[in-house]
Amino acid sequence: MTDFDLAQTPAPQAAASAFFHEWVLPDGTLWAQFYRTGRGYLLRFAELADFEVSADGRAVSAWPCPGTTKDTLEHLYLNQVLPLALGRQGEQVFHGSAVEAPSGALVFLGASGRGKSTLAASFALAGHRFLSDDALLLAPRAGGTYAVLPSHPSIRLWDDSKDALVGHSADLGPAVQYTAKARLLSGAALAFCNQERPLRRMYFLEAGDATQVQCAPMSPAEALMGLVGHSFLLDIEGRESLSTHFSQVAALAELPVFFRLDYPRAFAALPTVRQAILEHAAT
Repeated sequence: MTDFDLAQTPAPQAAASAFFHEWVLPDGTLWAQFYRTGRGYLLRFAELADFEVSADGRAVSAWPCPGTTKDTLEHLYLNQVLPLALGRQGEQVFHGSAVEAPSGALVFLGASGRGKSTLAASFALAGHRFLSDDALLLAPRAGGTYAVLPSHPSIRLWDDSKDALVGHSADLGPAVQYTAKARLLSGAALAFCNQERPLRRMYFLEAGDATQVQCAPMSPAEALMGLVGHSFLLDIEGRESLSTHFSQVAALAELPVFFRLDYPRAFAALPTVRQAILEHAAT
């Protein structure tokens, strides 16, 4: 559980805190700076907002910059800060999307731009409800199994994906200031699953060079490295928390659910891609 509030006191001064990490986007743009404070961590999103996260990840305070909209602040919290706070609490949170299938939850992980959200939206529009887009929360269950927990009911898509999949009929949320992506809200067309589902498959998306759908099993070592690379970790230098997370992920990686997935990146191919994935997950 994480408490969130708009702080009334002045924001902590970065100059008085200990800088330890930068979050840089694939294009080289500085996205966020991380500092240690006497009470926990300060996350500074340039010209948008500051967030202070308590040392245990159970409390978050926000200081929006002048001009930052309420929707932008909320989206920053839900998509960026909350996953980091949950990771600090010892939860297993990854950059990924997830959808519901008859055999269980299907998870898609991969580098930015590889189509995780487009694939999840395609499944949801075809009646396979989505559980998460971007921040994926897994929870261990009895018998060494795992459940995929639902996130917030929206999916972010670039305009070409939005136009190809839903056209102008999409139910859009308010724009947020740090991305040009459209935010599609769940509804009758874009089905959302608000209950946990058992984990069935985790697919790491390849670059899209394949001319047909290809699924290849991953070894536990490969799965472990992939999961670590897609984890939400607030303190990347904290030995105790890193050791705990590594142990959790190592146990998860032993499951025979990890596959490399590649397929042609063409909107017209998505029905064939969905069917191939569903058939693969059912075997």
